[in-house]
Amino acid sequence: MPYRAAWLVCMFAAGACAPAQVAPVEARPIPDPGALLDEVKANQHKMDEIRENYTFHLIRRTDDLDKNGAVVKTTSFEREVFFVNGRRIARLVKRDGKELTPSEDKAEQARVRKVVETALKGPRPTRAPSRVSEIAGILAVAKISNPRRVLLRGRESLAYDFTGDPNAHPSDLEQSAAKKMSGTLWFDETDRQVARLEVRFDADFHIGGGLLANIDKGTTMEMEQSPVGDGLWMQTSNTQHMDARFVTKKIREDVRAEQFDFKKFNVEAVQQVSPPAR
Repeated sequence: MPYRAAWLVCMFAAGACAPAQVAPVEARPIPDPGALLDEVKANQHKMDEIRENYTFHLIRRTDDLDKNGAVVKTTSFEREVFFVNGRRIARLVKRDGKELTPSEDKAEQARVRKVVETALKGPRPTRAPSRVSEIAGILAVAKISNPRRVLLRGRESLAYDFTGDPNAHPSDLEQSAAKKMSGTLWFDETDRQVARLEVRFDADFHIGGGLLANIDKGTTMEMEQSPVGDGLWMQTSNTQHMDARFVTKKIREDVRAEQFDFKKFNVEAVQQVSPPAR
């Protein structure tokens, strides 16, 4: 969606037109966050097509914590990610910072080739991206406050604080969880893209009355997206602090995922059922 041009004010004095000036930031109205998200959704099909021309690396690091918050175990995986027919495909390249052995790499190549074949034969997904859907779910049950313009990584952005509305009527499990959350949402004003999201649980959230799972108060998530080329925005970082219990298993961990090294690759190579060259 093209960015709406800034307002220009032409001041006339003594029959002459003074140079046009950009209206002060404070003078421009701040749009509703739901309307901005609708623009992101409308632009998503174009983004999906551009995304198919890119590959990138993803490192996911998990720190398991004890009850005092001390790290007791760390694991990490590095994957090369690309898209085929709208489907995300990830190939493992490192485990805990070490390259795969030749036999492991051969097995991984075979696995990825089968996944590519399936993606090429199947229908293209039509479901909206999960992150956009999550934000839409939050907005559906949230109270918005403090709308403002800020600079985020040097780009003019629109920021909104939110907190769960106790009087909202959630339509699914995700919206029920969102009622327990608060945080801040940033949109890039020029590109009409989600630039950053911060959420935290302000109260415990029980699933199945707490018998199936319980997400504890204090669980947090931060996500950032950045422009990577051709007008495409991609998630570049995601940090989570999870304090939860699933059935009888207690999970207390810090997780950080970083996406980097975005590059274009030969789409025809993927169509020949081969992942992008390393």
